[in-house]
Amino acid sequence: MRAQFVLSEIGVGLRRNLTMTFAVVVSVALSLALFGASLLLSDQVTSMKGYWYDKVNVSVFLCNKSDAASDPNCAKGAVTEDQKGQIKDDLEKMSVVDSVTYESQDTAYKHYKEQFGDSPLASSLTPDQLQESYRIKLKDPEKYQVVATAFDGRDGVQSVQDQKGILDNLFGLLNGMNWAARAVMALMLVVALMLIVNTVRVSAFSRRRETGIMRLVGASGFYIQAPFIAEAAVAGLIGGTLACGFLLVGRYFIIDDGLALSEKLNLINFIGWDAVLTKLPLILATSLLMPALAAFFALRKYLKV
Repeated sequence: MRAQFVLSEIGVGLRRNLTMTFAVVVSVALSLALFGASLLLSDQVTSMKGYWYDKVNVSVFLCNKSDAASDPNCAKGAVTEDQKGQIKDDLEKMSVVDSVTYESQDTAYKHYKEQFGDSPLASSLTPDQLQESYRIKLKDPEKYQVVATAFDGRDGVQSVQDQKGILDNLFGLLNGMNWAARAVMALMLVVALMLIVNTVRVSAFSRRRETGIMRLVGASGFYIQAPFIAEAAVAGLIGGTLACGFLLVGRYFIIDDGLALSEKLNLINFIGWDAVLTKLPLILATSLLMPALAAFFALRKYLKV
């Protein structure tokens, strides 16, 4: 009988404040969808870092004849065979280096033609204008500075470049977008909490006579509060369910179908469905507990008789 009473009171409360209940559902759905999206974006950035950082190289470019006249780092002339051999030996001795690959001027020219063959500069470029280089794969991509410190300014070395620096700009942009999504999410959560508290207040005020009678006949505080807390929890759970639906549809539309980014950007290692599904229980739990707790603390003042 008590359970039936609580359920009936939940239905009454939701119908009485239908407009505010709708606002709570929408705000909870949007805020938790942004919450889930920010978690998935973090996973995507982490996945991309693991995928791309494992492939980046540090390049030690060697001086050629044309650099001797134009580059201060090559003022002593083009790199000699002895210098090349010493540089390679020193690189292979470094504990942070996994492997060293030599790229000749002819190989560099071939790669340039493959990548930029349509550019006007490609027709006038010759192999002797490009630098020889050592392509270094590091055991830990974060240790680039160890190689840079050891070889920057060394005789025969024109420059040391780290491909990770290019990726850092991309990941910095993605992280910035993630923090922006979190800021909007936090704002939406605050709005949702305010709506939940106001909805509970209105519901408690409209039923103050019933709750007063219940208090006078000896009903416990929890028994009186239960319908109001359950109303907020049900509204929140509906919003959380919608948020889960938004994430599932968004993942399918953006990555698998619709925009089909997994086919158009096949160089990106997109997160799978397992990453999305593992976030759904957290979103549902948050959608249930957050409104219930907000209602509980709001009722401590507004149900005193």
